Amino acid sequence: MTLPKIGILTISDRASRGEYEDVSGPAIETVLREFITTECDYERRVIPDEILDIVAGIRAFADEGAALICTTGGTGPTQRDVTPEAMEEVCTKFYPGFGEEMRRASLADGVPTAILSRQMAGSLQKSLVINLPGKPGAVRVCLDAVFGAIPYCIELLGGPYIDGKGAFRPKKK
Repeated sequence: MTLPKIGILTISDRASRGEYEDVSGPAIETVLREFITTECDYERRVIPDEILDIVAGIRAFADEGAALICTTGGTGPTQRDVTPEAMEEVCTKFYPGFGEEMRRASLADGVPTAILSRQMAGSLQKSLVINLPGKPGAVRVCLDAVFGAIPYCIELLGGPYIDGKGAFRPKKK
């Protein structure tokens, strides 16, 4: 039996060059392992903050059948932050509620600069792609805010059944 795949893509020039250790990718995996009760295969990759690399990284995970692809980093206002632009190139549909809710949760957590975040979510093939912040604490706040919708969204996209703590599915009539 093939386990559902979760792809985690850290987008960081310095981490991709080995100048510092990626802490956001492992933080995403830790939080998802706490939330997801279905056994999954987690894979992490680190790439530079370049549109073509981000597009290729998301596309590779989707081609490999990842049900969920979480990116971290590259969603701020600086010139090097290009994750949303890459998402616009690679995704076929977008789900603005994810970004709205993550920003709302971050603001409620006392982070006034959350309004600068350009986090978003979309899909490619049967993969749900969610942009998360680059700070580990913010990763938890954002996943806490949106996880309830993730498993059902994956199912609606034709992906595998994934269950977890707080996962919402409409009641069958």
